[in-house]
Amino acid sequence: MANLPKVVSLAWDNREGPAVLATADIQGGPNVIYVGAVKKYSEDTLVIANNYFNKTQANILTGSRGALLFITKEGKAYQVKGTLEYYSDGPIFDDMKQWNSPERPGHGVAVLRVEQVFSGPERIL
Repeated sequence: MANLPKVVSLAWDNREGPAVLATADIQGGPNVIYVGAVKKYSEDTLVIANNYFNKTQANILTGSRGALLFITKEGKAYQVKGTLEYYSDGPIFDDMKQWNSPERPGHGVAVLRVEQVFSGPERIL
């Protein structure tokens, strides 16, 4: 695990629109979804509320790594890659229940542990 570089942490606070989460199934088949309920839990952990992502959840539970793509208000894109975990209870899940919209189910939470960060083709971390 690694911390987000300062420039990327600041960019996260200036992001716009939904993010894109990529996972892979057990055979390596890609799965990509838009996610709107996302939060920086800490400098090394990003979380995504599971409001309706059954296939993504299945991929995480079989060991998929993940990538989260987000764009700033200025149009700069960042991609954060790392290991994924899934929780349906515990402190990270409880935190998600505090900020996830009450109209959304929040079945669980996907946790992305930061390992690599890119901006376009440039590797930042």
